[in-house]
Amino acid sequence: MKNRLKVFLVFLMILLISGTALAESSWPLSRPEEVGMDFQRLAALDRLMAESLNRHDFPGAVILVVRQGKIVWRKAYGQSQLVPVAEPMKIDMLFDLASVTKPVATATAIMILVEQGKLRLWDRVSTYIPEFVPYIKEGGFPAEEARLFHLLTHTSGLPPYTDPEEVASKYGQPCSTEDLVRHIAALRKELPPGQRFVYSCLNYITLAQIVKLVSGENLADFCQKNIFLPLKMKDTMFNPPPQLKSRCVPTEVINGEPLRGIVHDPLARLQGGISGNAGLFSSADDLAIFAQMMLNKGEFKGIRILSPLAVERMTEIFPPLSSSGRGFGWDLNTDYSTVRGDLFGYKSYGHSGYTGTSIWIDPETQTAVIFLTNRVHPDDKGEIIAVRSKVANIVAGSIIKK
Repeated sequence: MKNRLKVFLVFLMILLISGTALAESSWPLSRPEEVGMDFQRLAALDRLMAESLNRHDFPGAVILVVRQGKIVWRKAYGQSQLVPVAEPMKIDMLFDLASVTKPVATATAIMILVEQGKLRLWDRVSTYIPEFVPYIKEGGFPAEEARLFHLLTHTSGLPPYTDPEEVASKYGQPCSTEDLVRHIAALRKELPPGQRFVYSCLNYITLAQIVKLVSGENLADFCQKNIFLPLKMKDTMFNPPPQLKSRCVPTEVINGEPLRGIVHDPLARLQGGISGNAGLFSSADDLAIFAQMMLNKGEFKGIRILSPLAVERMTEIFPPLSSSGRGFGWDLNTDYSTVRGDLFGYKSYGHSGYTGTSIWIDPETQTAVIFLTNRVHPDDKGEIIAVRSKVANIVAGSIIKK
């Protein structure tokens, strides 16, 4: 009994030191022991963050851990920015999610449209983007046309990226998503569809345009109406308004000024901040809501965003493309899956972002790990890959009762 009291008092002390208030969280913070986790094992996150900050892997971080519907860890570490002046990281700050935009916004929007009967994943990309040229085989013959599921799984044959300066010189700056997608569609495809997984932001920029063509709304408005507002994810949005800029974690310094509330990704920035590959800003608390919605098979606190079957299809490796290692929007088993660590199982899924953000969700243990950093601040030289794995290992290793 005394040992349990001691552990609880240590837990409260750490909360007070970190400035984490129970009332501020998305839902009440719980003791790890209530959901079969060992607090002392979980507290190794503090040591890991101290080591990472001392190595200057990143200026600061926020870690939030959910298990069995309860938040068991919610802390801010280090600095939100180093230049022009150092400022402390705060638990409710908004991060440029970078590629975490892909599953949270774009893929979810596509699946909602699938459920509404407005499109099929087997539809040809050219049905919506007539300019989308196929891969040309030896002898000059076109390969089979790419489908929407090829875009979702990064198996369309598109190259990883395209030169923003070339696009700007051709279409102007800012450039409409329509013009950018027309440019992407005309690019030479590097592989036949379905042959190999090649991670490409261009797939998801194309998907965002398809969302607009089918729904009549741009990706930001569609997601706000159909995902973020219903879930009360009040701090999740594209292009944060001026009143929220002070809560946005700055990223890279460009032209002498850190990007703050302005998307880091060049192609997303070229489009004015709304893009299918990047551009979403959010807080750890809001991502916890989204993660729990996924763990609940599409529902959170009585609000259903996706059907259970849609969640299942999104979070399993698509059988016709088993070598891709991808679900619809989510990473399950690719070279990018180091976010999983070494202990979570292969039914777990997640995604990472270039700016230093990541989310990993494990339905087998009902656990979600949200790890947000600003590793690109101020000079895009931060290191994050190994630390992500270690965060996941500490969280998974603290689960002592499944």
